[in-house]
Amino acid sequence: MNTKLLRSLQVFISVTDSGSMSVAARELHMTVSAISQQLRKLEHDIGLSLFNRNTRSLSLTEAGRIYYETSKQMLETAELAQQKIESLQDDPTGKINIIAPEGFGGGLLSEPLKKLCEEFPKITISLTVTDEPKDIIASSADLVLCFAPVSDTNFSSLELATWKRILCVSARHPLANEALSSPAQLNSHAYITHRHIEDYVMQHDSEGELDTQRIDVNSMQTLIKLTQDGVGYAVLPEPEVRHLLKSGEMKQLFTEWELPDYTVYAVTPKRELVPAKISAAITCLQDLFAQI
Repeated sequence: MNTKLLRSLQVFISVTDSGSMSVAARELHMTVSAISQQLRKLEHDIGLSLFNRNTRSLSLTEAGRIYYETSKQMLETAELAQQKIESLQDDPTGKINIIAPEGFGGGLLSEPLKKLCEEFPKITISLTVTDEPKDIIASSADLVLCFAPVSDTNFSSLELATWKRILCVSARHPLANEALSSPAQLNSHAYITHRHIEDYVMQHDSEGELDTQRIDVNSMQTLIKLTQDGVGYAVLPEPEVRHLLKSGEMKQLFTEWELPDYTVYAVTPKRELVPAKISAAITCLQDLFAQI
């Protein structure tokens, strides 16, 4: 099938599902003007208007509703055909769209992506790192790394690794040199948290309650940086700050206390055939995450 037509259909479906050209532009990494141009060309080619337009919203015309269902079927057929073709190839080939937590951009993905590029030169990678909640279906991603399995039966969730969380502070922060025996001693210091991650409960035989000033952020890299700069203390993923602990820039607090571990999952759309490129990517992640 004509690749330009497939791209136009993908744009049309994304705009329809989101109800917004600007949202579709962000999801497809295009400009709003490019989205608008694709829609105008599509309408010109079929000779009918697909959308009712006003200053606030877009809605499908009767022709648009019919064309929407047909377009989804065409894209699904084209995707299945591509998967079958890729499964016949000896070498994994093609583009992989990956979405990962922003903290992974600090280096956790460097070795897996390096290995993937070195071993499979016909694979190309589009990586998006974000800590904002994202609709996996709307993202059109081939592979999503996240911290919980997806219950939707249209997706498969595979456990990749389980890592530790630890309570950390900058080596320059007053807490770094204080003799700590109870979490209550933290109350006079700023506790920095991640907006999209659940609160943590430390467990120990002794008692103590936290009632501290809080700073919440929406970015793991920002959370790590604020902690590193001595703004306050935070619960951080151990693999992402291991180098800072090793260099002495950060210090772990309450090493005898327990925090719940976290698990990383690979989420992929459920398919009749798993493309070789996706299998290769997951294998690289599993192998190298196991060494962390």
